[in-house]
Amino acid sequence: MKKLFIILVIVSFYEANAQNINRKTLLSDVETLSADKYEGRKTGTPGNFMAADYIINRFKELGVEAYNIHFKHSFTFRNRRNEEIKGVNLIGYIKGKSDRVIVISAHYDHVGINNSEIFNGADDNASGVATILSVAKYFTENKPKNTLLFIAFDAEEMGLQGAYSFLKAPNPTKELIKLNINLDMVSHSDKSELFAVGTFKTPIIKDVLQNADKNTGITIRFGHDEPNTGKDDWTMQSDHGPFAKENIPFVYFGVEDHDDYHKPSDDFVNINPDFFYSASNAILKSIILLDKNLVRINP
Repeated sequence: MKKLFIILVIVSFYEANAQNINRKTLLSDVETLSADKYEGRKTGTPGNFMAADYIINRFKELGVEAYNIHFKHSFTFRNRRNEEIKGVNLIGYIKGKSDRVIVISAHYDHVGINNSEIFNGADDNASGVATILSVAKYFTENKPKNTLLFIAFDAEEMGLQGAYSFLKAPNPTKELIKLNINLDMVSHSDKSELFAVGTFKTPIIKDVLQNADKNTGITIRFGHDEPNTGKDDWTMQSDHGPFAKENIPFVYFGVEDHDDYHKPSDDFVNINPDFFYSASNAILKSIILLDKNLVRINP
């Protein structure tokens, strides 16, 4: 009996640690993607192309497969000056036990250089990209129940163009896409609070995520998703918005705006590393739960 107890303790310890993200790698990815050499990662710029290559190389290192042969999926759109802009979504793929699809997304573009100042976008949204890379690592080692698409969307800052483009003619079909989990700004909170938005429209998600923040050091809060509340409603604030318009359930993980939001000061040195690491672990635990409970969320 004593031996059995010891074995159960060891197994529980292993499982708990297996769900923890590598802190050093997580922070390294953010620091790299928010470095000056990427010049703010504005869509269509050399810095943006460099960031795309970095993300693709990381996918390859992790053993994530390219979706439909290529990681890069190009699209075009017109900006406010009616100029044609080319964007590139980056899509990685992990086959699950079922063909039902969860899209796990984070935009990798930012706003570039303004008035000779580089807007590096460490929190917005190198942090989200770094986290989905860490989540991808977990699922390359632990086969998911459902098929996962890891999408680094481009041109979010220009009107969610990457997400809209993907959903115009999605492959797989919309019928197979059962959930979008979107990450945008997850590394900077002085309150140690991370919001999970989307439970107003799909209440079962709140039940699934109720204990996802346990022993992580941060608190997952719900809200910012009730309609007709003006700016407090985040439903259309990032790439989950186009999924919401298609009535695809979504969860958006993000923090409230801070003093560095869309400013040159959104640098790696100004994120909260401890919060970021804890939030990323809470997000990973959340995604594991959402994967296990997808049939409850979207039958």
